[in-house]
Amino acid sequence: MSLTMTLPIHTPVLLKEAVEALQVQPGKRYVDCTLGSGGHAMAILEKSLPNGQLLGIDADPDAIKIAKTRLADYADSTIIVNDNFANLETICKENNFLSVNGILFDLGMSSIQLDNAERGFSFQRDGPLDMRFGPTQELTAAEIINILPEDKLGNLIRTYGEESYSRQIARHIVRNRPINSTLELVHIVEQAIGSRRGKIHPATRTFLALRIAVNRELENLLTALKQTINCLGHRGRLVVISYHSLEDRLVKQFMVRENKGCLCPPETPICVCGHVPSLRLISKKAIMPLLGEIESNPRSRSARLRVAERL
Repeated sequence: MSLTMTLPIHTPVLLKEAVEALQVQPGKRYVDCTLGSGGHAMAILEKSLPNGQLLGIDADPDAIKIAKTRLADYADSTIIVNDNFANLETICKENNFLSVNGILFDLGMSSIQLDNAERGFSFQRDGPLDMRFGPTQELTAAEIINILPEDKLGNLIRTYGEESYSRQIARHIVRNRPINSTLELVHIVEQAIGSRRGKIHPATRTFLALRIAVNRELENLLTALKQTINCLGHRGRLVVISYHSLEDRLVKQFMVRENKGCLCPPETPICVCGHVPSLRLISKKAIMPLLGEIESNPRSRSARLRVAERL
């Protein structure tokens, strides 16, 4: 059996839409900032034949190993880097990969991460409260849960998880410290707000908040988005797939801002900011998965794709 046959099954979200939004063409260069298992990257490489090139970035060394195997047939056309996309511009410069024709971010969790209990991302499997994308990161979810004061913990869960019961959850967490495993935390959240809560698991928002905090996801995303302006060539495409409102709002605000000229307050009589537009919005509304994709891949149901073009 070949290595490819033993790889985990991976279903890229909004695959056709992402490749079309990037306007992938033969011989062009593209960056996949969230390489994951290589699903989007493979489609981009196939579409960019002959002579297309791809730079793939991922903070997760496990994902890097899988992607290298999956993309082995395209080894001469790929550069794969184990790093955080917050260092996007430096990575591109170090690999002589400027300027590029398209940049893709798929901000979703991979099934490989969720299905590995030892990573601590899933509230359906028991494992350590880790939640780090990369093993070199210092902060873990366990440290946040067991050290943060109640008020700050509640604020974190409310801000990043948009959890309306954040104070009750934080209170129960503090009362039951130390907490060492994912299922311990799930049980405490259920005690705080009940075991049933509409269509989503009661611990969903708490786990989301912790994951965002551990990995500084919003800060790193904004840092990377700002760097795309210097990495994209003329008419290069920026495509971002997000999965929750905080990410999508940040992406939308960034694209709208870079689509504008003057950013001075309305009461300013003469422009003093000197800002010039760097992006053109291709679609004002987010592109969402069709019903067929949601039925075949339920994890895609919250996906939102936004696209802009470098001026």
